[in-house]
Amino acid sequence: MSVWLVISITVAVSLVVWVAASIFTRNKDIKKVAYMMDAMEDGELNFRFQNKNKFNRTLNRIRTIFEKQRQQHEQDSWTKLIRVLTHEIMNTVSPIASLSEAMAESVDENGKSELDIKAGLETISDSSKNLISFVQTYRQLSGVAKPIRKALTLNELIEKVISLNSEASSSVGATCSYHPEDPDLMIYADEGQISQILINLIKNALQAGARHIDMSARMGEDDEVIVVVENDGEPIPESARDQIFIPFYTTKKEGSGIGLSISRQIMRNHNGSIELLRSDAGKTAFELRFR
Repeated sequence: MSVWLVISITVAVSLVVWVAASIFTRNKDIKKVAYMMDAMEDGELNFRFQNKNKFNRTLNRIRTIFEKQRQQHEQDSWTKLIRVLTHEIMNTVSPIASLSEAMAESVDENGKSELDIKAGLETISDSSKNLISFVQTYRQLSGVAKPIRKALTLNELIEKVISLNSEASSSVGATCSYHPEDPDLMIYADEGQISQILINLIKNALQAGARHIDMSARMGEDDEVIVVVENDGEPIPESARDQIFIPFYTTKKEGSGIGLSISRQIMRNHNGSIELLRSDAGKTAFELRFR
């Protein structure tokens, strides 16, 4: 066997081994990326790859960046929530404390008072009931049940929601319609909870003075079912758009401020999402994604 033939065979074998190793490594890297994406999608960032090569170190760096962003977001959310809770509690408790003190100071040694005791006690009672109502609302927010999921035809679900809200809509001269790209779209979800989200979005639109509420649905690029709820009511103030999903935050005179917060919890429990797409003079649009 000639020397050149031996060299040729050696080079060919080396090349095949190199290609096979590259394909094997590439497949492992693809699996790592897929695992990382699944973990991030589920909100689980407690993984870490061994720092034995540059690719693993890059993935770990990406994970660290996402973890820092999530921690900052959670801290901001808790700060805003505590601020709102403190505001609500202080608004309710302060009148009780000040009125009780004033009533106590106004009573003389003979038990007579310059203040109307009955009116004062009624005020204290009303404030106490408001505080109880607030606590019950908080309990409702923190007790969103685990979804009981089943296959649902989106067309039937939304038509049922529209029917349930037809009286409320017609009473203010508003219309509510549904226009899917495919009438046979289906989702795997809790019917009651998803209906609650849609009913809340319709209610908010009517309270904003909407006269046209349009819902549409389509299949996304990643096999997601995307539902968009639009209305032509008064837009959400720009200063409030980053806070509308914060518990107890509301721009309305009446309302608990937990509707959108509960809606986001429900969608997260379904491994989905709800976002505000836009809110301007043209329209306000919310997007629900079911994965």
